Amino acid sequence: MKKNHDEIRSLAAVEIQQGILVLGSELQIPIDQISTSQIAEALVEAPSSVLGDLAYGCFSLAKQFKKSPAEIAKRLADILVTQEKTEKSSSAGQVSGLRSAQAVGPYLNLFFTAATYERLLLNPIVTPSNQPEVDPKTSLGTYFQAPIYSETPRTMVEFSQPNTHKEMHVGHMRNLCLGDALIRLHRFAGYEIISSTYPGDVGTHVAKCLWYMKTHNKEDIPFENRGEWLGRMYSLAHLRLEEEVGTPQEALNREALTTILRQLEQKDGEYFELWKTTRAWSIDLMKQVYAWAGVSFDMWYWESDVDAESIKYVNSLFHQNKLVQSQGAIGMNLEAEGLGFCLLLKTDGTGLYATKDLELARRKFQDFKIEKSIYVVDLRQALHFKQVFKVLEKLGFPQANNCYHLQYNYVELPDGPMSSRKGNIIPITQLISKMQEIVKNNFLNRYVGDWSQEEIDLVASQVAKGAIKYGMLRIDTNKKIVFDMEEWLKIDGESGPFIQYSVARIQSLCLKFGYQPGPIQAELLCHPTEKEILAHLLNFKSVVGRCVEGLSPSSLCTYLYQLAKKFNHFYHECSIGQAETEELKQARLKLVKASGEVLKTGLRLLGIPSPERM
Repeated sequence: MKKNHDEIRSLAAVEIQQGILVLGSELQIPIDQISTSQIAEALVEAPSSVLGDLAYGCFSLAKQFKKSPAEIAKRLADILVTQEKTEKSSSAGQVSGLRSAQAVGPYLNLFFTAATYERLLLNPIVTPSNQPEVDPKTSLGTYFQAPIYSETPRTMVEFSQPNTHKEMHVGHMRNLCLGDALIRLHRFAGYEIISSTYPGDVGTHVAKCLWYMKTHNKEDIPFENRGEWLGRMYSLAHLRLEEEVGTPQEALNREALTTILRQLEQKDGEYFELWKTTRAWSIDLMKQVYAWAGVSFDMWYWESDVDAESIKYVNSLFHQNKLVQSQGAIGMNLEAEGLGFCLLLKTDGTGLYATKDLELARRKFQDFKIEKSIYVVDLRQALHFKQVFKVLEKLGFPQANNCYHLQYNYVELPDGPMSSRKGNIIPITQLISKMQEIVKNNFLNRYVGDWSQEEIDLVASQVAKGAIKYGMLRIDTNKKIVFDMEEWLKIDGESGPFIQYSVARIQSLCLKFGYQPGPIQAELLCHPTEKEILAHLLNFKSVVGRCVEGLSPSSLCTYLYQLAKKFNHFYHECSIGQAETEELKQARLKLVKASGEVLKTGLRLLGIPSPERM
């Protein structure tokens, strides 16, 4: 995988590399070659635009030059300033784009010229593709169209594995939002990505639900929202079975559940027919949620599809002497790797989750020729995936070393964990409906009569998406999320709606003050808040790259929130309508427009829509 750095970073890296070579020559010290790619990767955003646009830490050079990082930074700054002066006075007239360089402790801080920002950042961000078939209203600027990576592995991301016969709730949204954002980020960065889901449509939870429906339910089946109703049937079934533990009925219940599971496995009988009907209700609910969230999958795998085949596959591996038998069970001994015994077939010949995941992985490798496989599954399955990946490796699958379990922590309510079995959940459909009503009541109903009801409904849905998705994505995957609807819907805090509102305000400003495409005098952007935005904008692709490499969108959430804050600070500090000259007004509008394009693109990579107005 090769990383393609943006032009300003590449420009800076060349200058720094030349400076390092000059310093090595001065000190008569042979140095290890440092590539421009390594230097570009090490460039970070300076703490403020007063200190620099980008900063390069000189720590890695200290050992080679046998000087402190601060001494190296000071000398490199002098060398780069001298180089710049020499280039400016040369007959060729080639200017690197650096305005100046300064040493601040161990860091070499770089400042770029206004012309560099205009040519390599502002214009590419706001200038859409000239392809005639592309709608100019939706076309991205040319800055966004060059991939961040090349020569990437063909990758599958499997996410959102809800169970049928259970209700989808707010806890499921972390997996859904995380997987969808990773798909979008990877595709933007240049990866060939296949998205997949693996719902659980067989197992004990299904048997419990069907058992309760047949033997205990007294309610009429509703005409609508049957998927949600099934989830309630499951919760009631679980509570009923718990109540009867230790009673004579317990053994009868176990026998009934075994009968149901057998019918589902044999694909015959009244419970199998009921399973087919009720499964469709759950799938309808899943598709309804996915449609609202703007999520689609290239491939749907079903647990029921791999169930029987996984057992056949494991048996074939056993007959090839690739697996061993232990006390009547079949699996692979991984004790040498510290992973115990990976059980694949129980003594009664039935499989387990590992059995199915083995077959599922084989199908992924075979059907899509993938080279890398990412599983978005909560942290409780850590040992499970370590065992499965090690078994795949020992079976000779070359992709095994590129299988990755992306763990994430739970979503909790303010009063504690959720549980579908106990019924203390917030169903996602109810949550969406409630949030949309709050958005209308708090923000949008004031526009009744001015806006159409269709637009009010659309914006309410978009803001609810922004609140949920940003709330689910801004926290590191290893930390728990406490769902707080009031905080997530705030339009003046660290939230999706705050960033969406900033985008809507930008669009309104560009319309109100007559944004005009074309040449802009970027040297007029001298106010500290303007410089803060410029320095922040040039880090967008670098942040996206970190999100892809770290498989975590939280950095992008932080970046967008900071950009929205910087824009709002600028808006209060620098007048657009009362700018001293028309040239300054248009320069500021171009900065505003560029900020809006980056915010919109960043939100899109998180799966969050940008309302036209709020």
